[in-house]
Amino acid sequence: MSPHLKKLIGTIVTLVWLVVYSLIAMGVGAHLLPHAGALVTFLYYLVAGTIWIIPVGLMLPWMYREPPRKG
Repeated sequence: MSPHLKKLIGTIVTLVWLVVYSLIAMGVGAHLLPHAGALVTFLYYLVAGTIWIIPVGLMLPWMYREPPRKG
C-alpha cells in the first residue's frame, strides 16, 4: 500500500473516530454527570478529552511506516 493511500485512510479514520468518540463522551457525560460536582465533571472531561489520542497514536506508526523495499 502506498504511503499516500495509508495517510489518506488514516486521516479519514481519525476524523470519523473523533466525531464518534466525542458524541459518545458527551452522551456518557450528559447521562452520568448531571448531578455531579464541578470537580468530578471537570475531571471526567479532562480524562475524556485526552483518551481519544490513544487509538490515533497507535495508528500513526502504521500511517508513516515505509513500505518494504524490494530487492
